[in-house]
Order: sequence, then structure tokens, then C-alpha cells
Amino acid sequence: MEQEFHYAPFRVEAGKIREFALALGLKDAVYFDRQAAIAAGFRDIPAPPTYTTVIDFWNERDFYQLFANWGLNPNDILHGEQSFEYQKDIINGDVITATAVLIDHFDKKNKRFYLIETTYRNQHNEVVRIGRATLIERREQHGTLAGH
Repeated sequence: MEQEFHYAPFRVEAGKIREFALALGLKDAVYFDRQAAIAAGFRDIPAPPTYTTVIDFWNERDFYQLFANWGLNPNDILHGEQSFEYQKDIINGDVITATAVLIDHFDKKNKRFYLIETTYRNQHNEVVRIGRATLIERREQHGTLAGH
């Protein structure tokens, strides 16, 4: 099992930021208007704090390849927990690269838990976010899912 996965570069665009902000129900003008963002001290429109989820799932090839590299079936995976460490703003025009690393995995109650840390960097190779996630793989036991 390969421990590290590199996502394709992702260009942050104002339109996608706007869509994500609308989906979250955000009202702050900095996510919709460049002048408001600059007036608030940003160099351009910033992405909302959890925008890295867009980066994680925008490229279907990366999504399925990540699971395949780790021998997982996405249909058997539950997203258990997520946290973020914020280093720098992600801004319209940035190109973000990400590397996901399988930190640990362990079994508990007929399930396997995977601890993943993803580091997101901008075009200047600066760390902008670190995401930590726990994925839970449902495991079959005697032909049925455990607990059913």
C-alpha cells in the first residue's frame, strides 16, 4: 500500500469560491466581490475556510485513484472526523497542490480506521492548510456488514 498520494494542481477561481460560499449560506461580501475583499485586507477574493474539500473532490480521477492506491472501495468508506490547521489564506488565482499521507490504520470492532493527513500548498510552495481526516472502512463479517 503506497503511503502518499499527490493530487493534481488545482487553480482557485472566483466563480468556484462564489458557488461554495453560496452552498454554505455565507453572506460576507469578501467571498463575492473583489473590492470588498481588498478593502478587508485580502489581495483578492479569499476562499472560505473549508474550501479544501472542493480541492479534494473536484477531480474524479484523483478521488478514485486515492482510494485505489490504498486498496479501498469508496462505497465502503465513511468519513468519520475532520479537522483543519490554517496557515495562510487561499485566494482567487492561487494554484494549490496537495499531498495526502496515510499516517496510520488500525482495526476496531470489525472496522478499519485510516488516519490521513493532507498538506495543501500554494504556488509559492507555502503551506496554506493541513487537513486531518479519519476514514472508516466497513468490513464484511460472514457475508454481512458487521453490526447488521
